[in-house]
Amino acid sequence: MVPTSSSEKAFTRSLLDVLIRAGLIAVLVLFCFEIFSPFRDLMLWSLILAITLYPLQERLKGPLGQKDGRIATLIVLVAIVVLMVPIYLLVTSIADSVEHAMTIIRDGKFHIPPPADSVAEWPLVGKSISAVWLQASTDLPDLTAKYLPQIKHFSVGFLAKLAGVGMGFLTFIFALIIAGIFMAYGESGRRSAIQIASRVSDPGKGPKIAELCTATIRAVALGVVGIAFIQMLLVGIGFVLKGVPGAGLLALAVLLLGIMQLPATLITLPVIAYVFATEGASTVTIIFAIYVFIAGLVDNVLKPLLLGRGVDVPMPVVLIGALGGMVTSGILGLFIGPVVLAVGYQLFWQWVEDQPPNRPDVPPTL
Repeated sequence: MVPTSSSEKAFTRSLLDVLIRAGLIAVLVLFCFEIFSPFRDLMLWSLILAITLYPLQERLKGPLGQKDGRIATLIVLVAIVVLMVPIYLLVTSIADSVEHAMTIIRDGKFHIPPPADSVAEWPLVGKSISAVWLQASTDLPDLTAKYLPQIKHFSVGFLAKLAGVGMGFLTFIFALIIAGIFMAYGESGRRSAIQIASRVSDPGKGPKIAELCTATIRAVALGVVGIAFIQMLLVGIGFVLKGVPGAGLLALAVLLLGIMQLPATLITLPVIAYVFATEGASTVTIIFAIYVFIAGLVDNVLKPLLLGRGVDVPMPVVLIGALGGMVTSGILGLFIGPVVLAVGYQLFWQWVEDQPPNRPDVPPTL
């Protein structure tokens, strides 16, 4: 048996100590993550709101004094009041739409016209659609009974989505309140962010990394989420004043399309066509069409003003972040996803471009 030297014993003991400490730290981190994970999206959204609204708090310090807590409370209260308007309109629109649909069904006024002969000539699916459409126009109860399981499944899924939207709005309100607390301690929070960034990288790069993350969050939050919210308000006001059925849901769809970087004309043009088809051409409908069409294009004017400030984030990054966030975290992830992915994208390219000097094997950055 080969004797073990004292140095080998010391190395083995030291390695065992390191592994035990690393294991204990890993267990502690795992428990901390499990405890914090239910509040992850809420805290992320609160941090995003606080960073986005903090410049407004700085501007209000002069007219309203130097009390950060008082100014942050005022901003949160005004924001909640502003948010209550579209939420109220959305809930009212959904309730009115459901009541209107139930009234039509109860009075027996609901009737589906038969399909045109050209429907059957559509490629691949024309005959199937024409047959189902014809049965719906002649014998709707039997058709409903035939597809009752699918209708129930769709209804349950739709109600679950609406519940998710409502929960998302409620979480947003709580996130706004927590953001107000963050803003009340904004200066100490800024110093803490620089300290964390300096500890992760090095003291020389910490302030630059913190500034990059802050600029990215503000640019995406204002240039993507903010513009989509403004566009939703403008289009939704037109829908509500005109009395378009389901105005709240249509306005919410405009918000979702705006965050996913899709044109709002996918909603506004069909609505304009519906208004002209049901009410005809008049002064009111023409004014409505012009207003809604312009409101649907307002993002093309606001994006260069808001998104162009600070950092340049490619639109595919925003789209992937919105879709991925919605899949992983629901309606709230639709807002958080673009911001988080944009920050990660900027930090990655900052790391790529930050090459050590005097390395001949690394080509210069163009």
